Amino acid sequence: MKELINHLEELNRKAENGGGDARIEKQHSVGKLTARERIDLLLEKGSFIELDKLVTHRCTDFGMEKQKIPGDGVVTGYGMIGKRLVYVFAQDFTVFGGALSETYAKKICKVMDMAMQMGAPIIGLNDSGGARIQEGVRSLAGYAEIFLRNSMASGVIPQISAIMGHVPVVLCILRL
Repeated sequence: MKELINHLEELNRKAENGGGDARIEKQHSVGKLTARERIDLLLEKGSFIELDKLVTHRCTDFGMEKQKIPGDGVVTGYGMIGKRLVYVFAQDFTVFGGALSETYAKKICKVMDMAMQMGAPIIGLNDSGGARIQEGVRSLAGYAEIFLRNSMASGVIPQISAIMGHVPVVLCILRL
């Protein structure tokens, strides 16, 4: 049992460290915060509840089965701003340049669905190199799922996106 707990704690540490110390340092060296640092600044201290922290991609092409990082490049969850519940996702550029995978998109879609169910705002902190090319059409389909939810949420809940870095696909939406 202790071995399983130690393994879970190690996965948790890996998820929290994103792409690793060297990539975090590179992010900081160009004046950018990490996804987790951005969420910590945005939400009330101690209010963030992370979802799907240990999710990894399912791609086995191009050696990707050897490159699995818990969280898969996006931090998702909910917390409070003032006295208001908000849902949030923050793309992590330290993991594969923030490139979107199929499972990464599912994490975003999940918090968007939850936000709509709760009538709460969704905030996206975007810092991505685009689609994860190793996954081909699956990653592109992930964008389609996200955009579908953007249109379904339009006029229903506030959607706020902040472009924090490289975002080749237009994701900036502000609809109140």
